[in-house]
Amino acid sequence: MSKHAVILAGGLGSRLRPYTVVLPKPLMPIGPYPILEVVIRQLAAAGFTVVTLAVNHQAEIIKAYCNSGQRWGVHINYSMEKKPLGTMGPLKLLDDLPDNFLIMNGDVLTDLNFETFYAHHTSRANAFTVATCQREVRSEFGVLDFDESDTLHGFREKPVVHYHVSMGIYMASRKILEFIPDDVAYGFDNLVLDMMAAGKPVHVCRHNGYWLDIGRPDDYMTAIDMFEANSSMFLKQESQDVARAAV
Repeated sequence: MSKHAVILAGGLGSRLRPYTVVLPKPLMPIGPYPILEVVIRQLAAAGFTVVTLAVNHQAEIIKAYCNSGQRWGVHINYSMEKKPLGTMGPLKLLDDLPDNFLIMNGDVLTDLNFETFYAHHTSRANAFTVATCQREVRSEFGVLDFDESDTLHGFREKPVVHYHVSMGIYMASRKILEFIPDDVAYGFDNLVLDMMAAGKPVHVCRHNGYWLDIGRPDDYMTAIDMFEANSSMFLKQESQDVARAAV
């Protein structure tokens, strides 16, 4: 059974300006490859054979670079948004989605095992599964705890708060399409809130490895350094192929 992935590659990349004035964000280079190519190579290594690129802004540049996907061993097709449709809205433009499929942002650097994530979702017959990882925020200030009488009862010096975030990577069944309206912007937040309101469970899959959204200039520079120092962590299968060829 072929595995199908939908990559969201139609954003304006506003937070990454001025870099994205010339190139669409998914084609920003991470070492020798654009981040979108890293993602496609990872999906191909995980057994995905069909990739749909949901495009809008600078779509022709993305099409010219990715073409049919033959060089990566996948078949790439394109879905063109006439207007921004959010994270989940573009799915209603697709009429060839299988029973289960992956959805992800095209600007994510991660060592997530996509094959394992796919199996996690399908083996549990989930309707929607969100890949999540833990993040921490360290306060820049000492935090005061006091009661309604303004009496101090606690002090925390620059406390650290841990929380789980969405990685912008999801597995879905076709069941979610009933929640997505036609031709209007509809995001991940809309979908999960609507599903929970309808009593439909949304599941998560925890990832304990690396993840970075390259949406901001500082994160983009971090991603470049991380990939150049640890490329084999992100393109494991290709590293194994090189090693076998050298024997």
